[in-house]
Amino acid sequence: MFTLALCRLGATCRLRHGWDRCQACNCRGFSTTARQGQRVSLQEKQVGADLEMPVARREAETLFQERPEPGNQYLEDALLRSYLEAHLPPKVLEEVSQELEGFGNRLLTKIRPLGWESWKRMKEIAAEEGLVAEAYERRYSNWSRVHQAVKLYLFSTASGGFNCPLAMTDGAAKVIESLGVPASLKNAFDHLTSRDPRKFWTSGQWMTERRGGSDVANGTETVARKQPDGTYHLYGFKWFTSAADSDMALTLARIEDAEGHVKQGSGGLSLFFLRVRDEEEKLNGIQVQRLKAKLGTRQMATAELWLNGAKAELISAEGRGVASISNMLNITRIHNVIGAVASMRRMISLSRQYALKRVAFGKLLKDHPLHMQTIARMEVQTRGAFLLLMEMARLLGLAETNMASEQDQLLLRLLVPVAKLYTGKQASAIAIEAMESFGGQGYMEDTGLPVIVRDTLVLSIWEGTTNVLSLDVLRSLAKSQGQVMAVFFSTVQNKLGLASSSAELQPAVQFVQDAAGRLARFCQGAASEGAAPMELAARDFSYSLARIYAGALLIEHAARPGSSCVDVCAAQRWCRQELCPVAAELGNGSYSAEESSLDSALVYAGSPAGSRL
Repeated sequence: MFTLALCRLGATCRLRHGWDRCQACNCRGFSTTARQGQRVSLQEKQVGADLEMPVARREAETLFQERPEPGNQYLEDALLRSYLEAHLPPKVLEEVSQELEGFGNRLLTKIRPLGWESWKRMKEIAAEEGLVAEAYERRYSNWSRVHQAVKLYLFSTASGGFNCPLAMTDGAAKVIESLGVPASLKNAFDHLTSRDPRKFWTSGQWMTERRGGSDVANGTETVARKQPDGTYHLYGFKWFTSAADSDMALTLARIEDAEGHVKQGSGGLSLFFLRVRDEEEKLNGIQVQRLKAKLGTRQMATAELWLNGAKAELISAEGRGVASISNMLNITRIHNVIGAVASMRRMISLSRQYALKRVAFGKLLKDHPLHMQTIARMEVQTRGAFLLLMEMARLLGLAETNMASEQDQLLLRLLVPVAKLYTGKQASAIAIEAMESFGGQGYMEDTGLPVIVRDTLVLSIWEGTTNVLSLDVLRSLAKSQGQVMAVFFSTVQNKLGLASSSAELQPAVQFVQDAAGRLARFCQGAASEGAAPMELAARDFSYSLARIYAGALLIEHAARPGSSCVDVCAAQRWCRQELCPVAAELGNGSYSAEESSLDSALVYAGSPAGSRL
C-alpha cells in the first residue's frame, strides 16, 4: 500500500514536487508501506499524544492513500492512437508511432521528473525533440503539424510550463516564415527552428501594456524612433511579457514621425523584432520593473518591462503590425488548445488510475457507478476537444503545404477562435471536477493537483478571453460575407454522411442535423436583426459552432472502419447535450433589447452606479 507524507516543510516543497519525492524533507508524496491496518491502529493510539507534542518536535504525519500511476501517455491514449491510425498514411504512421512511443517513455522516466526542477533542461529537451522544428522541417508534408501537435500534447503537462514559451517561439517562426524569411531574419529563424540545444532560441510576444487586455489597437503606447543606421529604438512600458527570459521577442510599437507624433489606432502599429540581450549578454535597453505575481504558471517568468531605447528591427510594413502578428496569434491560440486538451487528458488519466486503487465505503472507486459516470462525462468532453484540436492541426498542415482549398482556409480561420474559447472553458471545468474526484486529497498541494488546476485556469484568458474571441468569430463571418458558414454546414454534412450505414449512430446524426438546422435558421434571422443582437449572441453562437462541429467529428471517428463501441458511445453521449444553445436562448428572448437593458439592471442593482442607468 501507499502512504501520503504530510511534511511540516510542505511550504517549501508543495509547489515543486507534485506526487513525487520531496527532497527538502526526504519524504515522498506517496510512499510504499505495509500492514496498513496495524499502522492506522497505532496512529489512532498516538493521536492524543501527538496533539500534545510541540510542533518543532513532531515528525511527518501520514495519511494513508493510494497514488495513481499513469504509464506511457501515448500507449494509454486510445483515442490518440486510433485517430492517427485512421488519418496518417501507413508509412508516416509507422514512423510516427515508433517515435511517439519512445517519446512517451522519455516523458515518463526522464522529462516529467524534471518538470519542476530544471527550466533550462526543458529548453534543451524541446530542441532535441524538435517540438518547434518539426512543423517547419515538414518531414511528413501536410501531416507534420499533426505530428508536432501530438508531441506538444504529450509534452505539455510534463513541461513545468515550458509549453508557453514554445507557443510563442512557434508563433514567431510562423511570422518570419510568412514574411518570406528575409535575410535579416534568417539567423533568427534558424535559431527558432533548431534541434541543437546550444543553438535553439525561444521567443516572447510583447503586446500587453498598462491598460492591459486584448485592445492593443488603443492600448499600445510604446513608440519607435528611427536611428541613422535604419534600426529603431523602442521606448515604453510592457505590462505583461510572458517568458521574459526568452532570447528574442516580437513586439508592437508606434513609429514617431519627424515631429515626434504617432498615429493612434491599429493603423499606427508596426511590428518589431528585438534581441533581449546584446552581443555582450547585457539587457538590450530593457529594465525589469518586477516579476508578475500570478495565480498559476508561477514557474515561468512573466514580467513588467521598461523599454528604454531597446534596439529593434522593423519587420512589417508601417502600420501593418496587427496584420503581421496575426499569424503569431493563430499559432499561440492553437497551442492554447493543445494545453487545454492536454490538461484535461492528464487530470482524467490521474482520476481513472486513482479509481483503480482508492477504496471508499468498502469498495474501489471504480466500482461506484456514480463516480464512474462522472469521469465518463469528463471523458466525452475531452474526446470532443481532442478531435477539434486534431482538426485544426490537420487544416493548418494543409495550409502550410499549399494543399488547402479555399474552403479549408475559411474553416481554419473560423475554428481557431472557436476551439480556443471552447476548450479553455472545458479545461477549467474538467480540471476542477477531476480534482474533486480525489476528495479532500485533491485539495492538498502535496499532490500537485492544485498546481494543474491553477495553471489550467489561465487558458480561457490568455490569447483572448471567451468574449473577445466570440467577437472574433463574428468578424470571421463578416469578412467572408457569410461564406464561412456555408463551408461549415457543408463540412458537417459531409462528415455525417460517413455514418449513413450505421444504425447505432443514426440518433446522434439526427441530433447534429437538427442542431445545424436550428443554427442555420438563427443565422438567417440574425442577418435581418442588425449587429446588436448578434453581439449579444456571440458567445452562445460560438459554443454552438464548437458543439456541432465536435459532434460531427466524433460521429466521423465512430463511423470509420474498425471503430470501437466506446467511439460510438462517446459520439452518442456528446450529441445528447444541447448542441445549439444559441437557438435555445433566442427562443427564451435572451438577445432582445429589453433583456439587454435588464442585464445592466441586474448587475448594478443596489450599487451607486445603478441609479444612473
